Amino acid sequence: MENEKINSKILKSNYIPTAEFYSQIIDSLQDYSIFTLDNEFVINSWSSGSTKIFGYEPDEIIGQHFDVIFTEEDIQNGIPQTEIQAALVEGRATDNRWHICKDRSIFYAYGLVFPLTGIDGEMLGYVKILRDLTERKKSEDAIKKYVKELEDLNTHKENVLAIVSHDLRSPLSGIIGTAEYLKTNLDRLESTKAKEMLDLLHKTAVDELNMLDNLVEWARIKYASEVFSPAKIELFDYAQKVFESLHDAAALNSVNLRNEIGPNISVFADGKMLLSVFQNIISNAIKHSLPGGEIIVLAKIEAEKVLIQIKDSGIGMSKDVQSKLFTPQMSTLSKARKDNKGAGIGLLLVKGFLEKNDGEIWVESVEGIGSSFYFTLPLEEPLHKIDSVDKIEFDERV
Repeated sequence: MENEKINSKILKSNYIPTAEFYSQIIDSLQDYSIFTLDNEFVINSWSSGSTKIFGYEPDEIIGQHFDVIFTEEDIQNGIPQTEIQAALVEGRATDNRWHICKDRSIFYAYGLVFPLTGIDGEMLGYVKILRDLTERKKSEDAIKKYVKELEDLNTHKENVLAIVSHDLRSPLSGIIGTAEYLKTNLDRLESTKAKEMLDLLHKTAVDELNMLDNLVEWARIKYASEVFSPAKIELFDYAQKVFESLHDAAALNSVNLRNEIGPNISVFADGKMLLSVFQNIISNAIKHSLPGGEIIVLAKIEAEKVLIQIKDSGIGMSKDVQSKLFTPQMSTLSKARKDNKGAGIGLLLVKGFLEKNDGEIWVESVEGIGSSFYFTLPLEEPLHKIDSVDKIEFDERV
């Protein structure tokens, strides 16, 4: 019995795993992509896990350059070369990023790359290991989105209450006060004075109704996101619809409207929200334009986005007003409404709609010369992407 134990130990110490043994282990790891590169960064081996994750069969991928698994954005930013350089300097390089499959779908993965050296220390190439973390990434993003929505919900609730209590209540008090004065003194007032007060009442009431409509619409999109229905939209047609609806208001102020959006420029957005965005910005531009001025709408494609510009030759805005224009603060709304003819909550509505459609908005303006509102919208249905600063710490125990 003692001799058998000794022989067993000798056998164990002398056993050397074969290359076939390691190959079987690698191919059994179906949740991992493991492949090698030569010194020219060309793929020269491909595990069955790699086929499962990327969709390429070995004879389809072997001989292709390392870049084939990276997104266009990462290739343009030199990420593949940066990975290799870091592996050479530090002995290994790790990252979390999106990769491209054979069918052009994307997945999020933890990646590890390290140099492969021979027995005599000669450089043979590199080993790349990837683990698919797409579902984990989606779960983390869903949690982040939920937390952000809760924070926004609380902020919006406070803003709505502030607007209702101040920006709606105060003018209504003025309307009531003016109406009571007219009721009491109508017989003693000159007809011209009474007409002036009635005109003021009518204008104030219309402004309040418009603001209330904006507030309801803003609340609707914030609290009822299920109405969101994005689709492919021809941009020229939507701008033209708004121009037609605002034609009389523009003509009254002798303002010329020019739609210079080129043909076949489309965006992926919710149609009703896009109309509201155009309506708010262009109607504000008409209010701020001088007689004989013009408002121009232009658009151009930049990368995967469409950049829209609405340019007017109106009174412009100070830097202070510009910096607070899209800030959802009650005091800002009140000041914007007082100084800029009611352009407060409407622009908050615009900002919310654009963010819902994966877009953004900003303004450039010079006092006495005019303003340009710029906003972006996706050219196609956007793929979910991660910011370069938003990294996942990979837990190797998982």
